[in-house]
Amino acid sequence: MINRQLLDPKNIVIVGGSNDIKKPGGKIVKNILEGGFEGKLNIINPKEDKVQGIKSYHSVNDIPNTDLAILAIPSKYCLETVRVLALQKNTKAFIIISAGFSETNEEGQQLEKEIANLVNSVNGCLIGPNCIGVLCEKYKGVFTTPIPEYNKKGCDLISSSGATAVFIMEAGASLGVKFANVYSVGNAAQTGVEEILEYMDTNYDPNIDPQVKLLYLEAIKNPQKLLKHASSLIRKGAKIAAIKAGSTAEGSRAASSHTGAIASSDMTVRALFKKAGIVYCSSREELLSVASIFNYKPLKGKNIAIITHAGGSAVMLSDELSKGGLEIPVIEGKDAKTLESFLYPGSSVSNPIDFLATGTAEQLGIIIDYCEHKFDHIDAMAVVFGSPGLFDVENVYNVLSVKLDICKKPIFPVLPSVINARKEINTFLEKGNINFPDEVVLGKALAQVYKTPPPTTEDVQLPNVDVKKIRAVIDNAKSGYLSPFEATQLLDAAGVPRVIEIVESNKETLITEASKMNFPLVMKVVGPLHKSDAQGVILNVNSIEEVTQNFDKLMQINNATGVMIQAMLSGIELFVGVKKEPGFNHTILCGLGGIYIEIMNDVTAGLSPLSKPEIQAMIASLKGYKLIQGIRGKEGVSETLFIEIIQRISALVEAAPEIVEMDINPLMGTQKAITAVDIRINIVK
Repeated sequence: MINRQLLDPKNIVIVGGSNDIKKPGGKIVKNILEGGFEGKLNIINPKEDKVQGIKSYHSVNDIPNTDLAILAIPSKYCLETVRVLALQKNTKAFIIISAGFSETNEEGQQLEKEIANLVNSVNGCLIGPNCIGVLCEKYKGVFTTPIPEYNKKGCDLISSSGATAVFIMEAGASLGVKFANVYSVGNAAQTGVEEILEYMDTNYDPNIDPQVKLLYLEAIKNPQKLLKHASSLIRKGAKIAAIKAGSTAEGSRAASSHTGAIASSDMTVRALFKKAGIVYCSSREELLSVASIFNYKPLKGKNIAIITHAGGSAVMLSDELSKGGLEIPVIEGKDAKTLESFLYPGSSVSNPIDFLATGTAEQLGIIIDYCEHKFDHIDAMAVVFGSPGLFDVENVYNVLSVKLDICKKPIFPVLPSVINARKEINTFLEKGNINFPDEVVLGKALAQVYKTPPPTTEDVQLPNVDVKKIRAVIDNAKSGYLSPFEATQLLDAAGVPRVIEIVESNKETLITEASKMNFPLVMKVVGPLHKSDAQGVILNVNSIEEVTQNFDKLMQINNATGVMIQAMLSGIELFVGVKKEPGFNHTILCGLGGIYIEIMNDVTAGLSPLSKPEIQAMIASLKGYKLIQGIRGKEGVSETLFIEIIQRISALVEAAPEIVEMDINPLMGTQKAITAVDIRINIVK
């Protein structure tokens, strides 16, 4: 756990400090000295008496007590060094930059575990191993550059990867992004991203702490902790954006159901982020663009005015904003005509507002004022202004800088001429502004920020289900796919309407049961996982004779154990699925069912437990949502009933965490009823 000794040490020892600044131990010493650390700095190097002007001790046994130790020595020496420091030198914080631990082999994993246990035994904090270190207000404990100046209004960065943290800081500097605390957690033997977020949440003061938190994650070891503390921080006023790398390796494997084939680790992570209110980013570039957006005034609506002297950039930005669900509304009317009179002939104000390559700083100011005060339907502005290298654009950027401060609506500056206008852009950044050099990246990031909902309520009210019956079915079942009878028992216990099914391996018994039902019927083979692929589904069975003929045909299919008959329903085919990723709550998917799920792959996902507003948002985000609403005179589906069924599935999996995969496809839906037709449930006990 993060402690005072890590963040505000009175004394630091660098084990492995060196005069060679090309080595990690030497560079850390240099960075800490140049970073202005005000406490006592000690060095341990058995081969040197002085390191960069500081006395060097030859053994860890010789140093006085110390708060923080930074280890830059071979991994095989780390355990004994930590033991002496923790047990004899009252050291409560450790940063181990050394590699050669769990990332290498089982021996390294065991060594790492022993070090973590030792640090835990003294209630200490361990960052790493296999990391670049920590940057904070009091010291610069990394062996890398750049070293951004600490800015309490900057971004906190927590990264699983040290190199990626460096790349983010490098790229951020050129955009004007400022940084506060930077944590490289490496192997996260004790303290990972979740634990640092926990500390930030527990100690958060909105008046003094950095609001923007950027995360780069390669693993989520404790999803519930991440969800809890990210949500809490965002409710307190913080803003969080994150990259989760390595999310698709497991999701790419073949699976035995539609849900298994569609649901990926990435989908589960996205569902977690959405529930927490974290903006999902897919690249460093996008992460920094989102961070830049966070640093400007908040976007409160989806109507964007694009102000530009570059038509192509405006078109590309318009496309990206539109794809992301934002709008570029037409600007017209009396005020638009008046605005046009201030611009050169050939300019356009319809949106994008194109005031030509010859546009002036004065004209830009007038356009922004009109968008701010006259065009009430405009929620924000994106200003694209570069330079062909013919004249100085500093006056334009000065006007833009002033308007960024005084306007209530957010303005996002796209200054793409990073060579022709480098001097002017640097002046613009020195005033505390941030640049978006690429309009498409801005458009994508802006849409991501706008679409990310606030954290969901912590107290989700789920429908009542028969937990006792659910547990009885699960406790008596074996791992693997449940029998049709067991699966339907679970649906009944959850209160999910289903079509009545009869399963028989005896032809005469099946014929007797079929004679009691209303035609037409559906007949399905029991046994093969993919009935359709095996030609094991027969629709529109209209007589006992057809039942007799089809029974023989279905039972000849490989692995057939019986035949199921059920009433043939009409309506829109829907789909609900469930996937359980290790460590996460269940991911619940919904969409259009039948073959549409295979052809269109139109599904959305949320993390259980799901509230009604969450489910409503999931359904509304489907590409086929208009079919559910009803279109061109065709009846749609009751959203109220669809939401209730998804909530009941959420209640089911909360009562039965052993469910690892569920496929209800299709559910036949009308305005009056939604009925589950086919279900498969896989459990692991």
